[in-house]
Amino acid sequence: MSLSDSNALIQAVEVSNPEGSGAALILCEHASNHFPAQFGDLGLQPADQNSHAAWDPGARAISLHLSQALDAPMVASQVSRLVYDCNRPPEVASAMPAVSELIEVPGNRDLTDDQRHQRVDMVYRPFCDAVSDVIKARNAAGLQTVLITIHSFTPVYYGQHRAVEIGILHDDDTAMADAMLANAPALPHRRVERNQPYGPQDGVTHSLRLHGLAHGLANVMIEVRNDLLRSPQEETTMAEELLTLIRPAMATLAQQGGDNA
Repeated sequence: MSLSDSNALIQAVEVSNPEGSGAALILCEHASNHFPAQFGDLGLQPADQNSHAAWDPGARAISLHLSQALDAPMVASQVSRLVYDCNRPPEVASAMPAVSELIEVPGNRDLTDDQRHQRVDMVYRPFCDAVSDVIKARNAAGLQTVLITIHSFTPVYYGQHRAVEIGILHDDDTAMADAMLANAPALPHRRVERNQPYGPQDGVTHSLRLHGLAHGLANVMIEVRNDLLRSPQEETTMAEELLTLIRPAMATLAQQGGDNA
């Protein structure tokens, strides 16, 4: 099967509200646990295909809600991160992990260079190209852009409970994260922390660096504990809570007159 034939069989990326003119761009790299037919199920059991290892439960729903509320474009991967993790560069092992926490991924063992390149070309590059296209269009239209990536995380990791409920993550550019954390008292019932449960040292800020920093955009990554996202109502509630942090933070950046607020 040629690459062009393979591409015809997979829709790797979803772009919602591309014409949105609000001052945000929403990314959701782990929106789906879909395993395209040409890759099979990677030898995973059904429970593992539905687990947090395969996707970020609730992240897409929150992303769509934010997209609508902020009139923002949303770009989301439509392929499981176990096929390719769009928040990782091609050269790292975690882009196509053979093990995710305690879950082994047989179909990712001993991948050839050609197999890795195929996944990069079919999953990662379409996602990156879609993000770049939206950014270029917004720049051409003279629109300000804050890049916001949405994720969820498991409450128990390697047997350890995580108390944090909302993580506000950043890399070198801290402006948006700082502004959001300054408003954290607006959610007194939530435990909101900086660079938790992950941080730059864990390699999770690839999208912030590639799509945010490299384009000079203010940026932030939001992590929500997925046991708080067990129903559509909980997803909506959390999205609205996040907006109480995002909206004033974006206003703060705009007032500061930053180039990208």
